[in-house]
Amino acid sequence: MKRAEEIQKAVVLGAGTMGHGIAQALAQCGVATTLVDLDAAALQKGLAAVRKNLDTGVEKQKVTPEQRDATLAKLAGSGDLEAASREADVVVEAVPEKLDLKRSIFAKLDATCRADALLATNTSSLSITRIAEACKRPERVLGMHFFNPVHIMKLVEVVRAAQTSPQAATLALELSRRMGKDPIDVKDSPGFASSRLGLVIGLEAMRMLEQGVASAEDIDKAMVLGYGFPMGPLKLTDLVGLDVRLSIAEYLTKEVGPNFTPPQVLRDKVARGELGKKSGRGFYDWKN
Repeated sequence: MKRAEEIQKAVVLGAGTMGHGIAQALAQCGVATTLVDLDAAALQKGLAAVRKNLDTGVEKQKVTPEQRDATLAKLAGSGDLEAASREADVVVEAVPEKLDLKRSIFAKLDATCRADALLATNTSSLSITRIAEACKRPERVLGMHFFNPVHIMKLVEVVRAAQTSPQAATLALELSRRMGKDPIDVKDSPGFASSRLGLVIGLEAMRMLEQGVASAEDIDKAMVLGYGFPMGPLKLTDLVGLDVRLSIAEYLTKEVGPNFTPPQVLRDKVARGELGKKSGRGFYDWKN
């Protein structure tokens, strides 16, 4: 298995919010990165989002025009996972939070990729150990849980499955640092560290809203001004996606206990299609 500074080729599977952000971060640190999505429209949307992020960075003088151009030169798109991943040093999967889907993908990657390739999943709560079980070489499988927006947020949870080798974990930690991130080392357990802690606060904020304790704005302001949170838990839920948080809450209810039971307001909003910023409405109105 290569060292982080030796990694030259990466594949990111899934061109959604997290996937295109991970691809951008890899390309920005000099890794030739292929963003893969079977949906051609989603792929083009993801690539366009990376360019928009970089253009915004140039406008705000956070990124130089030369850095933007160098990043875009390192980034490509593809609809063929097998061809793209065959020579990859690292593959990061960022598809929807469905265990069976991820297991089937990792079984294919295990058969297609080089024996020394690092295989990472961006799942925010699913069992890395269960995902790794789908592979004949599970020692190279782990979690690399990035945070939205990936090109700005520094945290990466490197999650060790029961099968993960120390070499794979060290490589993921070092690669995270090469990407400009500040990783933490976490043992595989339901919700890891961040999702488990963050979700408890978010669900309680929803219960307070249901009970009329305060408005969404004031609940969020209490945590921002009173506890130094950069963003309130309800606004953060809108950015993450209410459907994503509902899925995680249902999973943690089953795996950990009733403290994670989803509030009715969350179920109702998801049923109405109010999924947060991506749909234009969640706990806040994002249309304007």
